[in-house]
Amino acid sequence: MSAVFRLPATHALAVPNFRRYLLGQLVSNVGTWMQRAAQDLLVLHTTGDSGSAVGIVTALQFLPQTLLGLTGGVLADRYPKRRTLLLTQTAMAAQSLLLGLLTVTGAVNLPSLYALAFALGTATAVDGPARNAYICELVSHEQTAGAVGLNAAQFNMARAIGPALAGLAVATFGTGPVFLLNTASYLAVLYGLIGIRTDTPDVPVRARPGRTRGREALRHISATPELLLPIRLIAFVGTFGLNFQVTVSLVSITVFHTGAAAFGYLSAAYALGSLFGAIHCANHGKPPTVRRLTFATMGFGALEVAQGLMPGYGSFLVLLFVTGCAAVTVTTTANALIQVHADPPLRGRVLSVYFLVLLGGTPVGAPLVGVVSDALGARFTLVMGGVVSLVAAFALSVGYASRTRRRARGAGPRAAAETGVAASEGGPLPPPVRGRPHT
Repeated sequence: MSAVFRLPATHALAVPNFRRYLLGQLVSNVGTWMQRAAQDLLVLHTTGDSGSAVGIVTALQFLPQTLLGLTGGVLADRYPKRRTLLLTQTAMAAQSLLLGLLTVTGAVNLPSLYALAFALGTATAVDGPARNAYICELVSHEQTAGAVGLNAAQFNMARAIGPALAGLAVATFGTGPVFLLNTASYLAVLYGLIGIRTDTPDVPVRARPGRTRGREALRHISATPELLLPIRLIAFVGTFGLNFQVTVSLVSITVFHTGAAAFGYLSAAYALGSLFGAIHCANHGKPPTVRRLTFATMGFGALEVAQGLMPGYGSFLVLLFVTGCAAVTVTTTANALIQVHADPPLRGRVLSVYFLVLLGGTPVGAPLVGVVSDALGARFTLVMGGVVSLVAAFALSVGYASRTRRRARGAGPRAAAETGVAASEGGPLPPPVRGRPHT
């Protein structure tokens, strides 16, 4: 019977180290999303339902990504990624413990929430590039796209479970115990990282000769259209379109006048849709393409506009599921494009640029969403984000097509014909082989 359930060797879950890593991340991320939801509710309770305060806390949590994002990529390429992750995950556990103790003792206030949000963001800025680049050291090159999809699936499974549990837990016990539960959840990811075997071929050990500079990644991105387009596109979508951490809480509290449990259901609906999209991407079986990314972004933008126009709580919740599916399709496809087309010695730094534009725009977008919500209503923030995402996807896809045609004409008749076929099928050009293949 065991043969029936045996995974093919080409599946990422067939790699024991990757399974350990994925399970630890899942447990930890459930706790993280519980904390995020509880934190938003705590800020709203502390400030009297201030959308601007929620935006500021979110901005401070993501501001270090703007300040230190490239530094995180340099560290990911220079030092062993597992050691880096052990340090960053321990730091995040300490932040959660302190927040929980301040809350249960009644000593928490808005300045302490601001400071702890910034501290969490600092650890995350270093953790993100190493955590995502580490995936490619646990699986083969052929398993990378599937592993990225599975990682997105566990992330969105946690996002589905976490806010729903947080809403119920806050309604029953208050916010303090939620933060302490998140502290305990970090033990799972630390145990998973410690349990990864480093004496197998799944974790290659490569020395980093010479200095590691961030500008090398910027040159690589500017010279590779299949990296440049997703990074530019995610810059717009991440800043204006993916602010659901702020908008869902604002719509739930200020438009539909619901409580903590109903807010948790909205967050869970968005996350369940994201989980569905991530599982679809993981099992798609085809390499990511620029065409798929641009069409997915256009669909997401249109759905977000419609989201802002939903008349009632029920219709808003149902469409939020579909919007979540579209959103994770965009981010997972962009992430997979980056992983596949980035030069392996530069992957950590290229991913740091990706996360810089994905998360680093939040310090601009989140306060803007809060201010616009206070002035024009929470619904308008969704419409604005959807329009920006839709227009950006269309404009950048036109620019990419024009650049592809110019590159084809400059490469000669034979290369032009090959490039034309790739462009017509929506597939990216194969990257040049650099050094030893990743195994």
